[in-house]
Amino acid sequence: MPAPKVVPKLLEIHGHVRTDNYLWLNEQDNPDVMAHLEAENQYTKEMTAHTRELERTLFEEMKGRIKEDDSSVPYKKDGSIYYTRLEEGQEYPIYARRERSMDAPEAIMLDVNELAKGHGFLAVGGVSVSSGQDILAFTQDTVGRRVYETRFKDLTSDTILPDVIPNVTSNIAWAEDNKHLLYARQDPDTLRWYQILRHALGTDSSRDVLVYEEVDEEFSCFVFKTKSKRFLMIGSEQTLSSEYRYLEATNPTGSFAVFLPRERNHEYSVDHYEDKFYIRTNDGARNFRIMETPISNTAMETWQELIPHREDVFVSGFELFSDHLVVAEREDGLTQLRVIPWNGSDEHYIDFGEPTYWAGIGINPEFATKTLRYNYTSLTTPPSVIDYDMNSRKSRLMKRDEVLGGFIQENYETERLWATAQDGVLVPISLVRRKRQGHEGPNPLLLYGYGSYGISMDATFDSGRLSLLDRGFIFAIAHIRGGQEMGRWWYEDGKLLKKKNTFADFIACAEHLIEQGYTSSDLLYAEGRSAGGLLMGAVANMRPDLFKGIVAAVPFVDVVTTMLDDSIPLTTSEYDEWGNPNEKEYYHYMLSYSPYDNVEPKDYPNILVLTGLHDSQVQYWEPAKWVAKLRDLKTDDNVVLFKTNMEAGHGGASGRFRRLEEKALQYAFMIDLAGSTIEP
Repeated sequence: MPAPKVVPKLLEIHGHVRTDNYLWLNEQDNPDVMAHLEAENQYTKEMTAHTRELERTLFEEMKGRIKEDDSSVPYKKDGSIYYTRLEEGQEYPIYARRERSMDAPEAIMLDVNELAKGHGFLAVGGVSVSSGQDILAFTQDTVGRRVYETRFKDLTSDTILPDVIPNVTSNIAWAEDNKHLLYARQDPDTLRWYQILRHALGTDSSRDVLVYEEVDEEFSCFVFKTKSKRFLMIGSEQTLSSEYRYLEATNPTGSFAVFLPRERNHEYSVDHYEDKFYIRTNDGARNFRIMETPISNTAMETWQELIPHREDVFVSGFELFSDHLVVAEREDGLTQLRVIPWNGSDEHYIDFGEPTYWAGIGINPEFATKTLRYNYTSLTTPPSVIDYDMNSRKSRLMKRDEVLGGFIQENYETERLWATAQDGVLVPISLVRRKRQGHEGPNPLLLYGYGSYGISMDATFDSGRLSLLDRGFIFAIAHIRGGQEMGRWWYEDGKLLKKKNTFADFIACAEHLIEQGYTSSDLLYAEGRSAGGLLMGAVANMRPDLFKGIVAAVPFVDVVTTMLDDSIPLTTSEYDEWGNPNEKEYYHYMLSYSPYDNVEPKDYPNILVLTGLHDSQVQYWEPAKWVAKLRDLKTDDNVVLFKTNMEAGHGGASGRFRRLEEKALQYAFMIDLAGSTIEP
């Protein structure tokens, strides 16, 4: 691979001078930049030519496990039955409904396959039916930068209406007058959601009314309707603070009232039922608690506690029913669903019966029901939808994703391990592999991690992953700090000036798996995406000797340069996640771990890097610069491969089968390095 041209640029801040030889790669309109990306793609194509047949085999395996003609579990709302379905050979879903029962004729609301014709990329964001049940609003992105246009369809006449709202977000909410739609619009430069507007059906979008503008550059705003459909809500949030406004949904042209003014370090969220608002809040509660207040007065002094704070249990959400309150919690890194009757009778937790898993509240649009719908999956259990009778405590499996190709769940086993971090903290690991059949010794192992934004990486099923497991690989998830698996403190201990705990935890998990004989450094692979790509870059610098290969997708690796540029999407809103490098302390701390800034002359593992040209969250030039610097400085003969999807953004390729092509490339990269000859 020929080295890119070097255009040194000196960057000075806080009296410190950095040289950035590859800053020119952020010039997207520069033909040399596009030529460089195309050259990298060609190089990757040539260097993986010998695994092309393996990629095709993997792709066909993964595709062959998918039931192509499938549908979601229907749910009832406003007298209609809603569901999505997929047809054989089609990439995208069809949104449909039936009146009153599944025996009624099907009405197709939206066929995304038709929308996708002529586009290399298509993503549908918000899909919402008006209160009169006759107008569908939907948003579509044909580039991958998460800039949408909103369209409308008359479901009675089955025709697309002339109304078009261009260059907006996917966030939409109908008022209850069957005429007005509220939506969020992003700043055209930073893509921050900063305005809420109101559209009157049948009018030109240029006449839409600005309802609210978020002037604080650290906050983003959004709009939604409460489960009761009585109130429209505007939320404003940043990493540490929240603020909500509310308005009767039957009066969308009225004025929103502030629910509770924002305060630094106070996060809260709101829903409504009958004469009360219900609030999840961290006021005086690091792991959050649940409160209630009358709709007539939302001042904090009127709030009454329903679920108190606990040091060892994190409250992640709740669902309201006429006779029950369901609380989603985390304890010891595992999700729990707690069922609490309003009448004061005994509460209980749902038993899931596996050592590591994920469970979450599903689609529950109705209040007057004793049935809770929840979702469940584990590393060996395909995604499942379960209806749970909250009175009898009996479960009914409504659907478990069918895995074709001879999948037998009992052939696989899961474990939960604990690694000891450098500061003595125990870090959980979830692991899955084929059941051992008498053979011992290290196996090729893929260790996955994320560790940012308080987002927990739970133990979920992936049918594509079977192509690794059936070739002798073990798959493991490192539940590292920066996520929220172990409660709020787990997140706070892996951000800002404690960010390096995230990387140290991942390294500790890798070392533990090697020490326990699951794998060896010659057979260990690591994967991370987005902020998980930052993790990959950091551990590649810190402990390159631990890994045979690393896969970094849309990796956030140029931390300092990006966080110094407040014109880039997400920068100002994330100062409380990473720190503000305009402050000297944060600048030097970021500089000490930023993957791009810490590449140095030494041996590195084999590395595969993937990105999307239109990525709005991690700009393509971050991985492009990182790869260029690695090529310039590394001292080994290991490969560095870089592929840019020229038609996609942060989420990668659109369509259920196109995504498998990217996964096949990643798996072939690792299998080839492992030299695994085990056939599925």
